Amino acid sequence: MCGIAGIIGTDASQKCLDSMLQKQQHRGPDYMGSWKDSNTFLGHNRLSIIDLSANSNQPFESNCGNYVLVFNGEIYNYIELKKELSFYNFKTSSDSEVLLASYIKWGKDCLHKFNGMFSFAIWHKNDQTLFAARDRFGVKPFYYHHSQNTLYFASEIKAIHAAGIPRNPNETVWASYFTYGSYGMPNETFWNQIEQLPGGHYLEHKNNQLVISKWYFFKEEVKKHQQKIISFEEAKSIYKTLLLDSISIRFRADVSVGFNISGGLDSSTLLAFVNQLEKGKNIKAYTFYTDDERYDELPWVEEMIGLTKNPLNKVLLSPKDKLREKVEFIAQHQDEPCGGIPTVAYSQIFKQARKQNSLVLLDGQGMDEQWAGYDYYTQNNNNTIQGISKSPFRPNVLESTFLKKAVKPNYPNFFKDDVLNKQYRDLFYTKIPRALRFNDRVSMAYSTELREPFLDYRLVEFAFAQPIEYKIKNGVQKYLLRELVSEFLSDKITYAPKRPLQTPQREWLGEELLDDVENAVYKLKNSNIATWFNFSELDKEVDKYREGDKDSSFHIWQWLNTSILN
Repeated sequence: MCGIAGIIGTDASQKCLDSMLQKQQHRGPDYMGSWKDSNTFLGHNRLSIIDLSANSNQPFESNCGNYVLVFNGEIYNYIELKKELSFYNFKTSSDSEVLLASYIKWGKDCLHKFNGMFSFAIWHKNDQTLFAARDRFGVKPFYYHHSQNTLYFASEIKAIHAAGIPRNPNETVWASYFTYGSYGMPNETFWNQIEQLPGGHYLEHKNNQLVISKWYFFKEEVKKHQQKIISFEEAKSIYKTLLLDSISIRFRADVSVGFNISGGLDSSTLLAFVNQLEKGKNIKAYTFYTDDERYDELPWVEEMIGLTKNPLNKVLLSPKDKLREKVEFIAQHQDEPCGGIPTVAYSQIFKQARKQNSLVLLDGQGMDEQWAGYDYYTQNNNNTIQGISKSPFRPNVLESTFLKKAVKPNYPNFFKDDVLNKQYRDLFYTKIPRALRFNDRVSMAYSTELREPFLDYRLVEFAFAQPIEYKIKNGVQKYLLRELVSEFLSDKITYAPKRPLQTPQREWLGEELLDDVENAVYKLKNSNIATWFNFSELDKEVDKYREGDKDSSFHIWQWLNTSILN
């Protein structure tokens, strides 16, 4: 897990590249390297995970000297791929060199060979061409700015701003965020002139011409599975085999690996299967809690850990312990609006893991989307937030001209079944893109690597393609998964309903953090974006919240988060 950066064009300079690398140094504190050739500058921040030797530092040049790689992420199946690359004389035991050799042999088709999370760029010296790509679901980030004569790219938005690109808000994306809760389309960001390469796409750049192409066609892969009719028991067996392999290859590292756990089914499944594969190794487990029994999942976590005996590291997030500073730190690291107090709580796990030298953590992201776990999958609505009874958005606080800039998201409906369309939306437009961005930034803020075994493309494609009755049966969601893990978990955990709230965000924003909320509103009134808001309406909403209207706290968080970023 690292940071990559590059500048190609007449405005490129070493000074500019150095500024970009310094701004994202937290992504890779072990080594900062750069490479240049005429008007091409490539840079890398390294967090050493596989092959810790200096031989694997980047930018990495091929044996022939014609290709230069900067790479962020992991190719989990690099050991298997290496056996197919006998033509190449490997100098390291890293997955980075396997990636480069794969590109030399297969060209852009190498992408279909990779099982991993990746964002990389390869400079072809002879052709003076840049090839860059992002993994199927966009686990690892790739941001870019393309001007009339120069391309800039980096792992974080702040690095591109450090290169001198103005930090001007994209008002359409911001207005849509306040009005509909949208975080933008897969290519958009909250800042003008900075875009992101969507997951499952690649980029080619030559003579300052930029071409972006799609390489991962999820629907077609799902259809291949749908053509094979299999029984429930067969599906369960196949999924278990894939799940075990997915977790197994994500333990490949030359540093300590741990995992995150909550009291829910997904992370409990991860715990059970980790201990099947890594028996007797006492893999460290991490969880957060807030000391509020209305929200904490600690009792369920401790029940599971009592069975497996993993060392459990409990991380407390308290409003009494510099919470405002933690909120501001994480919001600034995100560069764009993030998910709220749960994101801040989650970040403290990585802070603790880094202190204990657990540099790689696994978590349970992705099960709800592939097995239809959210409550709104069974409801006739277009919700993207679980556990709400009315809209969490307050467009009435926006000034009318700004409000008109909001664009209601229009997501594709490729499937005949509404549940499948919601799953697809959550995988590629809403839930997963948000969570992956939040998670990447909070892990990298503390120079740690997060791996998502449940987002192995083989698992997602297979689960998505299964009949609806394998996912939802007699009102029970994630049915096949629950049946699969019932042999390892108690009924109390296996059939526990999903809990939508994990922190007392509603209470804290109305009590312990209320002064911070009011200061945020004051800051907005005196900011460059004050014209976005009707502060008479906004003040009324804050008053209603203070007086007990706390069905949702998302709008309050939006304003606090926005005041930090603008």
